[in-house]
Amino acid sequence: MTCTFSIKTFDELTSVDLYHILKARSQVFVVEQNCAYQDMDELDFDCLHLIAHQNEALVAYCRIIPPEFNKLRSNLSSSDATTKVSDTSMSSIGRVLVLAAHRGDGLARDMMNHAIAHCRKKYGKKRPIIISAQAYLISFYESLGFVPEGEHYLEDNIEHVKMVLHVVKKVKVKKERTGASSTTSKVLSFLLLIMAALFVLGLLYLMT
Repeated sequence: MTCTFSIKTFDELTSVDLYHILKARSQVFVVEQNCAYQDMDELDFDCLHLIAHQNEALVAYCRIIPPEFNKLRSNLSSSDATTKVSDTSMSSIGRVLVLAAHRGDGLARDMMNHAIAHCRKKYGKKRPIIISAQAYLISFYESLGFVPEGEHYLEDNIEHVKMVLHVVKKVKVKKERTGASSTTSKVLSFLLLIMAALFVLGLLYLMT
């Protein structure tokens, strides 16, 4: 599936954009999931809205909550002594959806990868990303690197769990020379020295 992705602030959304976003969110989170809840919240004004279009039609969507507006916190941020204070606030990705007719083609993964990449670029590569994931999607988010954290909880009567995408630190492994390899190297150097000496002696013999 060939899609175009665009990301906009709330003020950059056109009235048509907003209509289709709210229609899709209502279709998936209210009608399909049979969940009567207040989808439109004040948070939308401060979010970034990532939209996937196919032939100008919205087929997938999610919103990114900047760290300063995100109230979802990691349990580790307060209990882990190695975590800096600035790391306690994280960006979050939510309202992730793909319309039913376009599921099964990897579009949800593409959408999340775009959202993660944008969070890394805008809010820092070393800042974790937190989500409130529906429990039945845990394995999907784990495949993207998110780790479940804490107990499951009900949100709008649907089971959820917090999941955090941490930054994996690259550890440089120093190669240590073993005694065997060091001995081998010394033997080879000694043999090369002998061969060089024999070569020089041979040349001197031929010259006399």
